[in-house]
Amino acid sequence: MEYILYEAAGGVGVITINRPKALNALNSQVLDELNETLDQVDLSTVRCLILTGAGEKSFVAGADIGEMSTLTKEQGEAFGKKGNDVFRKLETFPIPVIAAVNGFALGGGCEISMSCDIRLCSDNAVFGQPEVGLGITPGFGGTQRLARLVGAGMAKQLIYTARNIKAPEAYRIGLVNEVFSAEVDEAGNVTKTAQEVLLAAAKKMAATIAKNAPIAVRNCKKAINDGLDANMDDAIVIEEKLFGDCFETQDQVYGMAFFLDKNKDKVKEPFKNA
Repeated sequence: MEYILYEAAGGVGVITINRPKALNALNSQVLDELNETLDQVDLSTVRCLILTGAGEKSFVAGADIGEMSTLTKEQGEAFGKKGNDVFRKLETFPIPVIAAVNGFALGGGCEISMSCDIRLCSDNAVFGQPEVGLGITPGFGGTQRLARLVGAGMAKQLIYTARNIKAPEAYRIGLVNEVFSAEVDEAGNVTKTAQEVLLAAAKKMAATIAKNAPIAVRNCKKAINDGLDANMDDAIVIEEKLFGDCFETQDQVYGMAFFLDKNKDKVKEPFKNA
């Protein structure tokens, strides 16, 4: 692929949007390649994904304005559907997805990060939905996911004003889970850049997730996602069924047997179901 890199090791897959000269902007080809990459993830071995962008300046600067500038109404709607279909696939992907955001996450970049389960960012990250300044609305789920994450009032303020926010404010309003800074030695020399610290933290978190029972983790993701779109009475039924499903797995049998085992010298083996 031209614009997407993918590697997997130790139960963790890393997808990198690799279009740094265009600040990793999303055009139709990037969306198609991302869609294809998700289809190729081996869910029998990969238990958590990390999504990031290449280069030091940008996670994803947005959708490709050059491509969008000449679209008709019908073409604009089709382009929005293409992005929404891919982002929805990411959002409902069976395994957890962590966004590792370095630099700009604007427009489609903010939207794709919100399609991930968890957002980690470096201290130079910038988030925003600047679309109304370009004469359009957010088109890849921004009006929907931002309101669900930070509340309708804050989402409306950010979208109506087209104002960008930096990492500390994104953390304050709940848009990101954690912010990472560069590591420096006693002399003030940078030993690890913020981006390096960010990716290391994302991989550590993904590895922790990958060590847990994979079917249980998948069921937790589905229960949370499906429950958010249901009333509480229906949501707890969703949880009950997914909870019950776990009792048909060897992971549950092994996990509880290990917990109840009085031999504390025994080493816990990795969960095997996928």
